[in-house]
Amino acid sequence: MTAQGPLSDLLVVDLSRALAGPHATMMLGDLGARIVKIENPGHGDDTRGWGPPFRWPAGEGHHVGSPEEGDENARESTYFLSANRNKESIALNLKDEADREVLLGLVDRADVLVENFRTGVLDRLGLGFETLMERNPRLVVLSITGFGHDGPEGGRSGYDQIAQGEAGLMSITGSAADDPQKVGTPISDILGGMYGAYGLMAALHERERTGKGQVVRTSLLSATVGVLGFQGTRWTIAEMVGRAAGNHHASISPYGLFRCADGAVQIAVGSEGLWHDFCEGFGLDPAMPGFGTNPERVGNRDATIEIVERVFAEWPAEKLLERLAEVGIPAGKVRSIDEVFAWDQTRSQGLLIDVEHSTLGNISLPGPPLRFFDGDTETTFRGHRAPPVLDEHGETIREWVATDPERRDG
Repeated sequence: MTAQGPLSDLLVVDLSRALAGPHATMMLGDLGARIVKIENPGHGDDTRGWGPPFRWPAGEGHHVGSPEEGDENARESTYFLSANRNKESIALNLKDEADREVLLGLVDRADVLVENFRTGVLDRLGLGFETLMERNPRLVVLSITGFGHDGPEGGRSGYDQIAQGEAGLMSITGSAADDPQKVGTPISDILGGMYGAYGLMAALHERERTGKGQVVRTSLLSATVGVLGFQGTRWTIAEMVGRAAGNHHASISPYGLFRCADGAVQIAVGSEGLWHDFCEGFGLDPAMPGFGTNPERVGNRDATIEIVERVFAEWPAEKLLERLAEVGIPAGKVRSIDEVFAWDQTRSQGLLIDVEHSTLGNISLPGPPLRFFDGDTETTFRGHRAPPVLDEHGETIREWVATDPERRDG
């Protein structure tokens, strides 16, 4: 790996907007790829308007708040900032011939193109996959849709919460079966981006053997169904329909959030050995009738929870966590977001980065979740750049396309 990142030789044309596609391209940018983000003139990516909260340029007296508190043209959405680090921005009207030529010039030079339009939109713009691949046979295209490009509901528009519901995730999330809840982050979008980036890496690897690009397709539906995990096989194999069970595991007990004297802690008693350690550490009989095995405890979940919380009732949370660590039981607290980013362990993993934004000045962003090592020496790419303002790099990119004759169609 070089100091520029393992993907520093890749050029990615990012035609996507909102979150799934931008998250995929941000993952590539975190590894050093050059990401050219194509945005609509005037308003750019939809997420530039998603808020509050917004942040205004340094020195203007506005930091965060509602749209009425500052100039809409000067503000930056914290939502946009979350998914667009390490990118360049150029505003192009894809219905304008001159702008289309700039885009096609980028396609000629690109390794990857990412789009999340509804099925058929690129064809109507004269930029269908056949056209793109004819211009650049080595191009790898990632296409992310809501529910898939084909099938009886292919082409249906998809937003994160709708996908969470349709893919079954909400039915297993919440306090009880009659209380479906969405995940607190747009997980279907993010998973769509992650699976998309994973597919791109496979296609680029195959290109090394074949010399040819290809189209990779995924969807919010596919990505969300893809992470149902044991909840999926509960149905496909055992014909048991999983339902929301609050903060307790459907197949392991005790495993979840338990009340104590001044709050709550989480424990994961994931084996019979841990159950014995837990009972010995807190004065319980591991072989008590009805609780001696995990299947018995799952069948008696409410009673198991009652037993654990009766023991925990005398323990303050911090002391309880210390005792659980002594006994060897995996445990933890539930941190708020501000506590997460103030936590030394979070910072030690590179999960908070500082970048210099062109209008906002120095800002802190959540950092990428990967680290790289050559033996004991960390080689992780650290040259991160702030998300761009709209068309920040437009002039530079246009000049580059007009003067650099390089093509990647060899």
